[in-house]
Amino acid sequence: MGMIQTGKNRKNLVFSKRVADLKKFGAAELVLILSIIVLVVVVAIPILLIFWNAFTTADGKFNIKDVIWILSKPETYQALLNSVTIALGVTMLSTILGVFFAWLVTRTDLPFKGAMKLLFIVPFMLPSFIGAMAWKILLSPRGGYINVFFKNLLGIDKPLFNIYGMAGIIIVETMYLFPFVFLQVSGALERMDPTLEESAQISGVDLFTITRKITFPLITPSIIAGALLVALYSLSHFGVPAILGTEVGIYNIPTLIYQKIYASAGSFEAIRTGTVLASILVISAAIIMYLQNLVLKKGRYQIIAGKSMRPMLLKLRGFKIPLLIFSILYIAVTVLLPTVTVFLVGALKTYGLPLKLKHMTLENFKYILFSWKMTKDAIKNSVVLSLGAAFVTMLVGTMISYVIVKMKVKGKFILEFLGMLPFSVPGTVIALGVILTWSGRFGVNLYNTAWIIFVAYIARYMAFALKSTSAALEQVHDSLEEASRSCGATHWQALKHIVLPLIKPGMVAAFFLIFLPALRELTTSVLLYGPTTRTIGVAIYALNEDGETVYAMALASIALVIIVLGEILIRKITSTKEGNG
Repeated sequence: MGMIQTGKNRKNLVFSKRVADLKKFGAAELVLILSIIVLVVVVAIPILLIFWNAFTTADGKFNIKDVIWILSKPETYQALLNSVTIALGVTMLSTILGVFFAWLVTRTDLPFKGAMKLLFIVPFMLPSFIGAMAWKILLSPRGGYINVFFKNLLGIDKPLFNIYGMAGIIIVETMYLFPFVFLQVSGALERMDPTLEESAQISGVDLFTITRKITFPLITPSIIAGALLVALYSLSHFGVPAILGTEVGIYNIPTLIYQKIYASAGSFEAIRTGTVLASILVISAAIIMYLQNLVLKKGRYQIIAGKSMRPMLLKLRGFKIPLLIFSILYIAVTVLLPTVTVFLVGALKTYGLPLKLKHMTLENFKYILFSWKMTKDAIKNSVVLSLGAAFVTMLVGTMISYVIVKMKVKGKFILEFLGMLPFSVPGTVIALGVILTWSGRFGVNLYNTAWIIFVAYIARYMAFALKSTSAALEQVHDSLEEASRSCGATHWQALKHIVLPLIKPGMVAAFFLIFLPALRELTTSVLLYGPTTRTIGVAIYALNEDGETVYAMALASIALVIIVLGEILIRKITSTKEGNG
């Protein structure tokens, strides 16, 4: 009888254990399913609708005829050719500059290397379309300040420089995209084990040969990865080509999409053309990301040693001062000159006046901030949308990251794929997908409202939240949560009192990493804004297009101040997080 009772008890214990395991599994599955639903609704459906709308008719039938017709149009071919030409030019120049400056600040005895490294990253923080406007003011053929100066100095009629055209677009984009290569390569050079280089040096090989035959081949994967990122961003760039290209009839794919939709007030045919062009961008982005993953996978050389070692430094000797001067001049011309121009022109009483103190006034900034309804609304819209999107995306991203990092459930790869997908998709594509999804197709119409921009920001910046919060969660050891659970705490209590406080710096960093790009965003919101939902980026662009250059620069100045302060705050938070770690 006792044996029967013992058998029953064992069965009850096994059954109870299975029920408990089932409950745990069910909770994990519930969070996983909720996370997938969020990403499918916000990310997957908009992108799928791009292809659906491009390759089907209004009644849902497959239609390749219109696709071929759109792709065969001369303007489409020319836009595609322009996009490829710009991307190739920018990628080549960015790679040369990025590799050179990365090598200079990591492998030579260049003075002030720490400050130089920070200054070379500054263009990465600044909106490229504002830089394009500054260069337009400086180098436009007729009224550009630099051209006017040289005309008066040399007594010539023709402009010395002309920023409009392919060359201008490539040069300005390079100024703001080369940090992608610089960051990748400088990181690889700093982490690389110098044993091979030292062995070659002991064998009598000179340092230039070592650099050419050993150092650069080892960091080739990092160079290619950075170059492919530049190509990806250049293909999807809207601001610089719109400002420096459209006035002379040069369109790339993003600017052609905008022109088609804006000119026809969002007609069905314009949307169809836009989705076909957007499909090209998605396919191009997919190819680039595949190539990048292939390069990183095949190029995983073991260049980082287990012990910390200082890399060899090449003594520049007589080239030290000339290279320092060259670096300072590059930063002064590409960063300082356009930034100072934005503030000076924003303070002018009237555009075209000489940049002298007697022609300056603070009334423009006062008018922009406190009097003009359009700019006041734009600032308010951007701040509210950026804060809201950053907060919501941070929370959702934390939940999804927790599933990816901490939960042992199948299907997590779907979350990683969907979460990172918008990072590789141009903002123009996200905007088009959001228009197709939230313009009444599924019973919800957000078109011409702030909500449609809000949803687009969440989709576009989800990858930022996932990257930051996942990195923070990786640092929290599972034993801490398990210890709290063994002491009787519930799953929620363990999260609330242990996990969330520990990853708080990562969450705050994610918030600002989303807030700042959203605040200055143009490519996505320029297709989504309505009469009362302009953002700061859209307002600056619209003012510039309407000839209100002084007010455009005044608003751009305010945006730059907010961005720089935000970047400083991010660095402080990140450094505090690393110090605590």
